[in-house]
Amino acid sequence: MEKIEKSEEMIFPEGMIKEKSKLSYNCDICKKSFSQKGNLKTHKRIHTGEKPYHCDICNKSFSQGNNLAKHIYIHTGEKSYHCDICAKSFSTSSALTSHKRVHTGEKPYHCDICGKLFSQNSDLTKHRRIHTR
Repeated sequence: MEKIEKSEEMIFPEGMIKEKSKLSYNCDICKKSFSQKGNLKTHKRIHTGEKPYHCDICNKSFSQGNNLAKHIYIHTGEKSYHCDICAKSFSTSSALTSHKRVHTGEKPYHCDICGKLFSQNSDLTKHRRIHTR
């Protein structure tokens, strides 16, 4: 069962000291903590492999409902998000946001070990592996 910790936290709004009760929900497998119980429940699916959301079209399963919703676009072909620079279309706003970095050169993800910059978080994740060899 997950461990729930209650801690006292001091905060200083406008010069006053107040105490605030703060709950955290901890994963009993990897010890990661969450402020909301639902986020812990979703996280635990990483460890259990549970995928309760199923595509009615191809039977592919997902651990989170929002990932199923994004997946459905594969079947519908709907691409409602359009790049105002090159007119390419995308099925999700996040895909459009990532694409726009091609035009802007923005690289918001940086390696905390060597400082190298990346436009995609997935590229940073792959890059980090070179530091663990």
